[in-house]
Amino acid sequence: MQAIAITPRKPASARLIDAPLPELAAIPEGRGVRVKVLRVGVDGTDKELQAGLYGAPPPGCDYLIEGHESLGQVESVGPRVRDFAPGDLVVATVRRPGHSLYDLIGAQDFTTDDTYYERGINLLHGYLAEAYVESADYLVKIPPAIQNPAVMMEPFSIVQKGIAQAYAAQRRLHIWRPVRAAVTGAGSIGLLGTLALRLRGLDVVTFGLTTGPSLQARLLKDLGAVYVSTREMSLDDAAKKYGPFDLILEATGYSPMAFDAMRVLAKNGVLVWSSVTGGNRTTTVASDQINLEFVLGNKLLLGTVNASRGDFVRGVSDMALAEALYPGWLERLLTHSVAGLARYQDLFNTLMNSKDPDQIKVFCQVA
Repeated sequence: MQAIAITPRKPASARLIDAPLPELAAIPEGRGVRVKVLRVGVDGTDKELQAGLYGAPPPGCDYLIEGHESLGQVESVGPRVRDFAPGDLVVATVRRPGHSLYDLIGAQDFTTDDTYYERGINLLHGYLAEAYVESADYLVKIPPAIQNPAVMMEPFSIVQKGIAQAYAAQRRLHIWRPVRAAVTGAGSIGLLGTLALRLRGLDVVTFGLTTGPSLQARLLKDLGAVYVSTREMSLDDAAKKYGPFDLILEATGYSPMAFDAMRVLAKNGVLVWSSVTGGNRTTTVASDQINLEFVLGNKLLLGTVNASRGDFVRGVSDMALAEALYPGWLERLLTHSVAGLARYQDLFNTLMNSKDPDQIKVFCQVA
């Protein structure tokens, strides 16, 4: 089969290869499912893999098939698979169990291992291929009504986990009824986060960089959210007008903003850091003020990364609800499509070099 592979930690090494077609028998206990790949999304992680910043191939292999945001269709199933049938639409989760206690109970997204296993990222091949084989345990069925936007289920699962963890942590308060939320970042994670919070009935202010009319601003308005450009209004001023915020989802990938968000959190509020910021940037923060207000205000900061199968399942429910309440909204996030694995250079060039301010989600239409 055709696949897009890289040599991990070697910049600009992407290439089209002829890879072995995976066999159902490779999955133990008859739980294998062969999936024809329809679409694969690419994101900031793929940018970093293309730049050679991290990643590792599977043992015994000198390349890694990239891609961790998938949508596919079941072609065949093993003898002990009852929950999927040929023709079903599915997405696959990303992280696989390691060896910690959390991994052993199916909570590999909370692993304490230094070595982690992620499809298309580290030690396991991904989905930028014509097909893959996976255990039914790591697949989630997709209803046809959300077939097109379901390629974004992996980033949506990150949002789902962050919000679920916020609500779980706030059980410490016995009664927590958030009203106002903020989302910092208006990329795909920020927009999907705004959607999820609006579906839960919260008033949401979303912060981005773009000024003037933009696709992001129109999308947010259509959800009933407020868009604020940080080039026109500071986080502090916006909090005075719209806040303080009971829940903040930080998704900019810009560490100074992550710390700024700590200052506009309401008493008993929770701030969720979801962006991963590599590099060596330093910033000055009002540490005494933040410390004082967090202690006296019973505020909470939590970090979240990766997602579980349950987060994907919640994402399916929210996407279906969104399609009913805001028909076609999710598909408008799919701004840039590249047809065919053979056009991998166009795919990554679009992802990494586009000057289009309306670019939100880039994906490969594999089949």
